[in-house]
Parts: sequence; structure tokens; C-alpha cells
Amino acid sequence: MAHVTFSPPYTPASQLAQQLRERGYAVLQPSDTAAWMGCKLADLQALEPDWADLPSDDFLKDGGRYRRRRHSCFTVDAGAVTQAPHRAHWQPVEYNALHGGMLRWFAPMRDATVALPVLQQLLRAVADLAQEALAAQTRRWFIEAHQFRIDTEGGIGRPTPEGAHRDGVDLVAVFLVGRQAVKGGETRIFEARGPNGQRFTLHEPWSCLLLDDARMIHETTPIQPDGQGGWRDTLVITCRRGCFLGDESK
Repeated sequence: MAHVTFSPPYTPASQLAQQLRERGYAVLQPSDTAAWMGCKLADLQALEPDWADLPSDDFLKDGGRYRRRRHSCFTVDAGAVTQAPHRAHWQPVEYNALHGGMLRWFAPMRDATVALPVLQQLLRAVADLAQEALAAQTRRWFIEAHQFRIDTEGGIGRPTPEGAHRDGVDLVAVFLVGRQAVKGGETRIFEARGPNGQRFTLHEPWSCLLLDDARMIHETTPIQPDGQGGWRDTLVITCRRGCFLGDESK
């Protein structure tokens, strides 16, 4: 049986903020991702080797060993990027029914990766987009960055084991860093308060999905082996006003 995939509904970089305001989501092809960020595609591609050496995610409640990751936090204040002290990743159960309520301490991103100008550009671009598209009355954004590798060494890899969800932030950006010898991994997005949805598969490295988290629910279907040594790499950036998720009462 043929494996059917749907092409992403790409948006030109020039229409990115408008698409987010009108639809709650936007998808960029790699050249437009680079154009939006104001960098060369080769600069983004230079980040890719970092995904080959991610530590194991030891918090998976389904008992799986298919996910590796690093996690770091930043603030962007009027364009100035500052790395925050290393902290646990935390979500309430209302946003993550599987892993909510847990303090999950992941290894931080490598210092050399954080120092790269292209990563600084990426974080600023996400914060600037949140400012423009969401009409937020703030210039300070709290950002969490997650490097993920999902592999098929055990047969099936689950990019979102918690299922369809929101993240409890303002803006979510999912960058496909690469994929090898896998099938599946279909992206599915749905209106949180409406009937509409989209399904498509990101195949091109540095294509990007952007979501207004208050309006959209998202998930990615499991990946299956399509040869030896299969994996799917992503960089997920979440952007939130006010404070990091979980710090509201501090």
C-alpha cells in the first residue's frame, strides 16, 4: 500500500504575519525561512551536525527510548538575546496530559551552538514575529528552545507522544532540521475552537511551521522505519509573554 503524503500549504515570507493573524498558522519553505530570518540557508544548515549527539530523553512515560533532546531558555528584550539560567522544562497537565506536572531537567544546548549568530537571529525573528502578528503590548519575550531527534531504532518513534495539544505559550515555531530513512511524521493542526484543520508532511530541511498557540492545536504522527538508521530532527521554539510557563505565581 502506497504511503500518501500531503504537501505543506506554504506561505511567502512577505505574508507571514498576515497569515498568522488571519489563519492562526503559517508554513514556510526553506528559502523563505532564511529570508524571514535575514540569513543564508547555508547558515541554518551549519547547525545540523549538533543533532547527531543529543542525550537521551529519560522522562518518557510510555517507556520509549526513541527521543533525544536538549533544552535551553532565553529572553529577547527589544531585540537583545540573553540566555536564562538553566531551568527545568515544565508544563501543566492541561497542556500535556502525559508529562504535565513534571519538572523535566534536560541537558542544555551546547555553548558553541548558543553562541552562533544564526541562532541569535532565529530567536530574534521568532520574538519579532510574535510582537508583530499577535499585537502584544510587550517587548520582552520568554523563549524555550528544544532540539529533538526522534529515531526508529525500536521500530516506532513518536514526535508527540502526548497527542494533539497546545503548549501554553503565545507562539510556537517548529523547524524541520532533517529526516532520514523514515516514513510518517505527518503534521496535523486544528483550530482550538473551530472545525478547520490541515494535514501535511514537512520533508524539506528548514521548512518551518508557525502557530498561534491560543488558536491552534497540533500534533505529529509517529514515524516508522523506511530503511536503516531512521530519524527525524526538529528545533522547536516556544515564545511567551510575561514569564516562563510555570513562573506565574513567583
